[in-house]
Amino acid sequence: MSVTVPGPRRPREDALNKLKPVVTKRWMSPGAWKLDVYEQLDGYKALRKALKYSEGDLIAFMKESGHRGRGGAGFPVGMKWQFVPDDGQDHYLVVNADEGEPGTCKDLPLMMNDPHSLIEGIVIASYAIKASRAFVYVRGEAVHAARRLRNAVREAKEAGYLGKDILGSGFDLEVVIHSGAGAYICGEETALLDSLEGKRGQPRLRPPFPATHGLYNKPTCINNVGSIAAVPHIVLGGAQWWKDLGSENAAGTMIYSLSGRVKRPGQYECSMGTTLRELIELAGGMEEGHELKFFTPGGSSTPMLSADSIDVPLDFDNVAKAGSILGTTAVMIFSDQDDPVVACWRWIKFYAHESCGKCTPCREGNYWMVRVYERILSGQGSLGDLKLLESACKNLLGRSFCGLGDGATSCVTSSLKYFRQDYLDYIEGHKPALFDAAKIGAH
Repeated sequence: MSVTVPGPRRPREDALNKLKPVVTKRWMSPGAWKLDVYEQLDGYKALRKALKYSEGDLIAFMKESGHRGRGGAGFPVGMKWQFVPDDGQDHYLVVNADEGEPGTCKDLPLMMNDPHSLIEGIVIASYAIKASRAFVYVRGEAVHAARRLRNAVREAKEAGYLGKDILGSGFDLEVVIHSGAGAYICGEETALLDSLEGKRGQPRLRPPFPATHGLYNKPTCINNVGSIAAVPHIVLGGAQWWKDLGSENAAGTMIYSLSGRVKRPGQYECSMGTTLRELIELAGGMEEGHELKFFTPGGSSTPMLSADSIDVPLDFDNVAKAGSILGTTAVMIFSDQDDPVVACWRWIKFYAHESCGKCTPCREGNYWMVRVYERILSGQGSLGDLKLLESACKNLLGRSFCGLGDGATSCVTSSLKYFRQDYLDYIEGHKPALFDAAKIGAH
């Protein structure tokens, strides 16, 4: 089923009301990445306020706000802070800035346009968990963002917001900006920790969990860029204010990254629970001559949804009820002129390439699914290939060492659920072969 979504020159008032620039409010200010501009725009006021709390009270405040992680899992931030034991050991905060999920592009502009909000959030979070050292693990390709962050660290330290005795509070903190080598697997938190320690980036067996045995085997809290950058705003605005911005069980705002068949792709910070219909209106409507066919609510590792889900509120609970995951809110929008089989083939090629190879289901399953897709798209497929894809997904889901294998199955199982006929069209010869089987070595 396809749904035509009108593309008005100006979004309707109800869609405009969903726009809530909080985390993104400084992005368009000239020189917003500089300390003097940041201070003029309420910068580091939240830190002064937070340092008046005790560590326990600050964690309780964050729990009360209902703030949930923006990295994909949506785990409550305050609860994650609370898991770090108060045992007298060295504690670490690690910020996951390894943004590699296909379609995801919200953390990079945040680090480029407003790096001090991340630094301020890091200081507040580190104070709450009693960490004296924090690390930001930046994706290797994000060279400019790493430079912006390093400059922000230097400025903050010179102004007394980092280093020894921050703002006379007696709290000390050093922040390290670490650039990875561009491996998608290092977005998985334990693989990230191994990479930080100078090892090959591969996921660890859990338990023990990072909260007690993380970086250098010490208690560690790992949060996403968006989760931490929102912290100063929550501290300034208050717990109830943050709740009021969102929907039930999903406090605050979310940056929805729209790409694909819309007139104005980009970042749209809206209230949690904004629907795809409203987002498309904000983006100027679908491209001319295109009708919505399917979309991903949170990147390629989340099950795709059909056009029937256009009015599903995009928050944690409602997206789960619809059969998908909110994930990183990388909303990739596809039209009736896009092929779900081709889209899945390209995504599975990515996962096969990025698999670290540590576990057999992911290493072998993704490799062979690529071959099956190439066989189908070259016109050499059979009905047995669909059963083979489903079997491979069953052996991947829940049997892989980390979430990469689980996520890879999402596009396959959901496309077979909603668009099985598109697969059959290649198998039955109703669609021309995409490429020559001889050239790809179809099996």
